Amino acid sequence: MNPLSQLGSPSFLLLSLFIISFATYMMFIMQWRRKPSGTQVSASNCIAAALVFTLGLWTMHVVLLLASDFMMDIQWTLAINFAITTFLVFLSLRYYHSGRLPVRLAEVISALLMVGGVACLHYFSILSHSINRLEFNIPLVAVSFLLGFAGCYAAFVLMRRPAQWRYAAASFVAGLGSLTMHTVGMFALTVEYRHVMTLDRLNQFLMLLAFILCILVLLIITFSYTTWLGMKKYTQIDERYKLLVENSTDTIAIIVEGKWEYLNPSGLRLFEAEHEDELVGHCIFKLLHGGKHLEMQTWLQQTPDGREFALRPIELQWQTLRGNPILTEMVRIRATYDGKQVEQVMIRDISERKRNEQLYVNAEKLSIAGQLAAGVAHEIRNPLTSLKGFMQLLATGRIQDQQYLPLMRSELSRIESTVTELLMLSKPQALELRRNNLRELLSECTAAVGAQAKAQRVRIQHRFDPAPAWVLGVAVQLKQAFINVMKNAVEAMPDGGLLLIELKRGNSDTHLVTVADNGSGMPEEQLAKLGQPFYSTKDKGTGLGLLVTYKIIDNHDGKIAIDSVLGGGTTLRFTLPAISQPDDSDS
Repeated sequence: MNPLSQLGSPSFLLLSLFIISFATYMMFIMQWRRKPSGTQVSASNCIAAALVFTLGLWTMHVVLLLASDFMMDIQWTLAINFAITTFLVFLSLRYYHSGRLPVRLAEVISALLMVGGVACLHYFSILSHSINRLEFNIPLVAVSFLLGFAGCYAAFVLMRRPAQWRYAAASFVAGLGSLTMHTVGMFALTVEYRHVMTLDRLNQFLMLLAFILCILVLLIITFSYTTWLGMKKYTQIDERYKLLVENSTDTIAIIVEGKWEYLNPSGLRLFEAEHEDELVGHCIFKLLHGGKHLEMQTWLQQTPDGREFALRPIELQWQTLRGNPILTEMVRIRATYDGKQVEQVMIRDISERKRNEQLYVNAEKLSIAGQLAAGVAHEIRNPLTSLKGFMQLLATGRIQDQQYLPLMRSELSRIESTVTELLMLSKPQALELRRNNLRELLSECTAAVGAQAKAQRVRIQHRFDPAPAWVLGVAVQLKQAFINVMKNAVEAMPDGGLLLIELKRGNSDTHLVTVADNGSGMPEEQLAKLGQPFYSTKDKGTGLGLLVTYKIIDNHDGKIAIDSVLGGGTTLRFTLPAISQPDDSDS
């Protein structure tokens, strides 16, 4: 039979084109317009859209059959055909939105699956009846398939466009392709049926058709309502996050392959951009200071290892579009956006904070310099005053003997000691590190303070591990640090007491030296101030001795801990790195 003579008036074709175009339009609307930005299309949404398109496709097919010589036979096998077509359209939509494939490949696969569904509905519906004779025109079948594929592929390409007219254009193109495929496909078939369509048989088919349509409408309404609820929830979440991002005082941006993909309004203000197009799509290194390019590249290439990495900031220097420099602090989180790996960053302008910090540091330096100058002036002026008085007495000639010379030497030694300690603090010392045995150093130090301890009735007790305790350092400086602490401990016990000096292995990598006295001790307020220049608990102390001790131990990669109880004595603990015992050649 020849369908050309039975295609009827153009109104049937226009009605069919309108039906399939409207169904395609509804499918696209359900897939794109209700989808919040950055979210994946749900499976239920794809099923509902596939049902709508398949129903429109089948309706178009029925209208074309009514206008042709092909017999319209409604059987339960139609449900299987309908399900297969819906499944193929569903797969087409899922591939298109998956984001796992390159864009062009996803468009080709999606178009092939959709045109396969259209061909399945068309040919299986016609060939599912009792047939006496069937003839295929293979070239026309191939042409119909190519026309359908071209329409579906063009529709998917158009849906990538940002323009608003894409829905109508893509729907018309896809509908025209499906209609052309059906029409040409009818020319490609010559079918002779065994049965003749009677009025009773037609009524039965129409009753079954009405029942199937009711079931399909209920399914479409159910899926559409479920999809609407899901989209409503996603829309609320999207609006909530958009409200937070758009109103954030910090810059929130998305970086894709070294280019700005998105910046919130705070980011546009930070870089002094009037329009989003001035930054979006441009390379991030364009505004980054040249000295920070390598650091930024390394930072972006690192794989985040959890929340700690995400919260680890990096300081960068940028230049705004108007050429103004800005200092920022940036953190990043690796995420997925539109199916691609992206870097979500938060940028905070710290230019003002850095200026305030610099002002604070300068003010602190001036304050420390003032305190140091006052302390130095006080420590040197007192002995200078004594020396000036003695010189005036000598100048008058009233003093003939040399009874004041020892006092003058003492005052000069005091000035020299203060200057020496200040020089040690003010400039770095050249360290010639050698292996030293802490047992020997501590024994020499206790011998040096032994006379002073005996004069004040202080008993010295040793607790040394029998094994040698080797450290790497400068013996003279280490002895100076220990002697300073031991002298302070002896002076803290004017009425006598016990000075405990202990040496033991802290762990496999350290030695622990403890210097403890049972003197008067110190309150917490004084303990917190120890180590400050010119703060001392002694009447004539400068506080520089303990400060020098801290510096020496720090230069030897060690640590000092002080514990003191008022009325219970003071304990100092030195922790120094241990080294292996030298062999005979070293010693």
